[in-house]
Amino acid sequence: MIVFDKLWETMKDIGFSSYTLREKYNIDSRTIRRLKTKQNVTTETLSKLCSILNCNLEDIATYIRD
Repeated sequence: MIVFDKLWETMKDIGFSSYTLREKYNIDSRTIRRLKTKQNVTTETLSKLCSILNCNLEDIATYIRD
């Protein structure tokens, strides 16, 4: 399972909110909901988040064995 707990920590550290992602960077609210509920998102979305947050994938996602 991939979890996105680090995403919220990274966003907090740089002063970003879900609102900022939606309004300034056009990340769909359904995508944000999927991230919060640990559902699947596309690699395109992950790449976009890394670009927006100026971070690496490991700064926003963690793999946890089932």
